[in-house]
Amino acid sequence: MLEILIALAVTSVVAYFVLKGYKAQAILIFGGILLMLASMLLGKGLPLPESKSTGSHLLDIFHFIKITFSSQSAGLGLKIMAIAGFAFYMHEIGASASLVRVLTKPLEKVSHMPYFFMALCFFVGEFLSIFITSASGLGVLLMVTLYPLMRGVGLSPLTACAPIATAVAVEMGPAQGNVNFAAELIGIDVVEYVVNYQVLVAVASLVVIAFLHIVVQKYFDKAEGYQHTGNIEDVRVDAKTQQDLEKAPTIYAILPIIPLVLIFMFNKLTISSITMDVTTAMLVSVVIALVFEYFTLGNAKKVIDSIQIFFDGMGKQFANVVTFIVAGQTFAQGLTTIGVIDIIIKSAETAGFGAIAMTIVMVLIIMITSVLMGSGNAAFFSFANLVPEIASKMGIAPVMMLLPMQFVAGLSRNISPIAPNMVAIAGVANVSPFALAKRTAIPMLGGIIISTLVSIMTF
Repeated sequence: MLEILIALAVTSVVAYFVLKGYKAQAILIFGGILLMLASMLLGKGLPLPESKSTGSHLLDIFHFIKITFSSQSAGLGLKIMAIAGFAFYMHEIGASASLVRVLTKPLEKVSHMPYFFMALCFFVGEFLSIFITSASGLGVLLMVTLYPLMRGVGLSPLTACAPIATAVAVEMGPAQGNVNFAAELIGIDVVEYVVNYQVLVAVASLVVIAFLHIVVQKYFDKAEGYQHTGNIEDVRVDAKTQQDLEKAPTIYAILPIIPLVLIFMFNKLTISSITMDVTTAMLVSVVIALVFEYFTLGNAKKVIDSIQIFFDGMGKQFANVVTFIVAGQTFAQGLTTIGVIDIIIKSAETAGFGAIAMTIVMVLIIMITSVLMGSGNAAFFSFANLVPEIASKMGIAPVMMLLPMQFVAGLSRNISPIAPNMVAIAGVANVSPFALAKRTAIPMLGGIIISTLVSIMTF
């Protein structure tokens, strides 16, 4: 059992340094390297099979990282980078703000039931998250649009912040990084994953979360003795966000939707004669956006130069997310190489753990990690890599584990007071992120439970 002790020690060290604020990617890669070195010293396993070996087992560790970088950059990584580049461009030209303005405008007419109104705002935010995937970016836009409306109907600052902070909690749709990663691990098209697996779980989670928001926020407002004074404080946002909301052409609201229309229109479930993957859809949509910009600005050079925003967005996502995927896979490879996964599965079988119990264990790992790290992506990219092998050895489909893990990663992030979106939204409203986390915890826990149950019972 020496390998278990080593794995626990390395995992503990990794967790300690990540929680201390060290760069998670570097720590995960370092942990994976240590585990692979330990595995070779113990004679347990090698980083690569002989067919892919460089001839040196020590160099194979770094060759594995190189192979992973190559495969991810050309495949899933390119999808995620294209999505990010498009999202950056939509934000820069004001298209995201225009979409938010158009979809939130009708809510102004529904205000006679404040807490029901708050639940509707949550649904609108979640719908927008399909097209605007940045939790912090969407949160700030909603703070300028929905927050004043909710405050105006008598809701407290924290109650008005809660549905906005959780607007990207239920991560769904082919523009989300975790969704693409899950589909990649399962080995199916992202549209198939969304339509055949995500929709039912997402709907159940959204209904439960909206109901709990009503109950929880009403309870806390009453318990804290909140009384509406009629005064609404100004939200503190940057001038660019305010300018986008006021000046972006209304027609630009269709631009963030175009990639999703293309992806859902051209796939084997609809028009099968044409295939449109995520990366291609983003590239086509950027070109369409450039045409819109030309007719709006009339300056060809400025419009052409603006494509750099798309490329910069791709680069930032490579640095932040693709490196996380590689780091997570390196750490997972270390755990696999040293034999920990086989030991866990055999121990689970000996203890009478079935597929359901194992799924719950993986969900709990994702939940705890997401809360502590304040990032759903970090947790999911770090541990989802282990699922295909675990599922295969337990004789179940990987989707049974990956589906609830993917949902729980996004939901758990919104319990963490250190999550970037929680900090950003609390900062705009001038409230404590810890007080906001208290308001979001119960709705998110409800979403975690229902998403896990529906996933297990259905798939």
